[in-house]
Amino acid sequence: MTHHTEPQQVGEFLQLRHFHFLYCAWLLLCSRHGGKAEEPSAAKDPEVEPPDKSQAVHNNQMSNQNNVATLVLQLPRDAKKEAKARLDGLGQDLVDKIKEEHGFECITLICKGKILSPDKRLDEQGVKNKSRIMVKVTDSKLIQDMQKQEEDKRNKEEEEKTQKKRLHRAQKGLQILCERDGSRDPWTPYLEIADQRGNSLVIPDKERKALILAMGFHEKGRSLMKMKQYKHAVRHLQRADEEFRKCDPSIRTAVDNFAVLQLDIVWCHQALKDLSSLDDARSRLQTAEKCFEDCYGKDQERLRMIKGDAGIEQVQVLFLRLYLLQSLLFHLEKNKPQAADKLSRVESLYSRLVPDTDKINQLMALCFTEREARLALRACQGDLQEAVKHIINRRQEQEEVKKTERQKRRMMMDMWERTHFKRHAAGSQTNTASGLLLNHSALPLFPPLNSPEESSSSTNSEEEDDMVSDVLKDISRHEEDYLDVTLEEEVEFIKQMKAYLNGDGDGSQGTQ
Repeated sequence: MTHHTEPQQVGEFLQLRHFHFLYCAWLLLCSRHGGKAEEPSAAKDPEVEPPDKSQAVHNNQMSNQNNVATLVLQLPRDAKKEAKARLDGLGQDLVDKIKEEHGFECITLICKGKILSPDKRLDEQGVKNKSRIMVKVTDSKLIQDMQKQEEDKRNKEEEEKTQKKRLHRAQKGLQILCERDGSRDPWTPYLEIADQRGNSLVIPDKERKALILAMGFHEKGRSLMKMKQYKHAVRHLQRADEEFRKCDPSIRTAVDNFAVLQLDIVWCHQALKDLSSLDDARSRLQTAEKCFEDCYGKDQERLRMIKGDAGIEQVQVLFLRLYLLQSLLFHLEKNKPQAADKLSRVESLYSRLVPDTDKINQLMALCFTEREARLALRACQGDLQEAVKHIINRRQEQEEVKKTERQKRRMMMDMWERTHFKRHAAGSQTNTASGLLLNHSALPLFPPLNSPEESSSSTNSEEEDDMVSDVLKDISRHEEDYLDVTLEEEVEFIKQMKAYLNGDGDGSQGTQ
């Protein structure tokens, strides 16, 4: 049977034989030249040459080798451009390049639905060769505002942390002092409660600790108020209020500390332009007014018995603040007649209490302090000669209190030396007579009397000593410190209230 071969099959057969012939010739050539002849390849045959690689694959290989990517930029108004960028570069580098090439002022780059961070590498944010980058032109002022908001937020959070830390340190220092009663040794600082004459008061331990915390926080708050740090001050004053409310009501009504605290809290809110909670402010001022009446007497007869007419004149600065804050509240409540009535009483008190600069300078020329001069002139209704007598008498009274304190400390020292005679004789060091003053006088319950002075104790940890020192340095060294008001803030407040009541202002400063 005869087989017929198709022409295509014949061609393939001849090609195979041709390739076989070439391969045999190559083997022969290798045997002659030591196996160094080039191997024949079908790729040299035009009919079996391999296909070329695509340009896209080639570009990808080059990008990977150089870490430079070609990015597709989606510009505003649907315009598309390509840009070269190193993938190991920061996002800010790409932002700067696009801004420079296209004249944009402020842009945001978005890749795969995420905003590219300027502080991170592009490859870390998923950017690759041929990635599509959306370029969003933004308002520079808006960006600045957003950055400012972020900065304000960070500052606020940092400030909050700082204040919590300061509040915690103050509380820790006061708690340490609460546990001390002066029996440990003559050098360890401690606080005790005293009346306006410096006489120690015997109070149940629970009440004593609450009072020390309350009065300590109050002193810290007042110290911050003097520096006009009202935002920080109000935090300490509110803690003082919490501790005062733990005490027996009969103690709160027997002294003016709680009333003064209520005034201070509302005054801070006013200074911060924050009277959004009118009910709270009204309640505090009502509490202060009632507490003053219970403490001083309805017609201040109780205060007159204790401190005489001079004492009555000095506390009028407290009523000036009370009436001024009440005037503001009545104004915010749209009660103009009551606001005007309170403001009239304020102006009357101010004319009596405003210090005479010339008379203060005359008293200071006699080596009296500005505080002594201001308080004495108010106590004596501006009479210069009586003011001199008043200052001298007050100094004598204070010296008597200090003398009593020195005697008490000497007794404590003697008792401690007898108890620890052996250790003392063996060489332990004690303070000299002047060092005895490093023990501590009263933290008074009525007006402030004396401040505890700094002391060191080898038995205390350094951290505890620092906390206690922070507390002690803010306790006033003068028992009438809470009455020493310059009235500089009050006079500005009076001007604002007159403007509001005369229709020149809307009073919005207190309602933010």
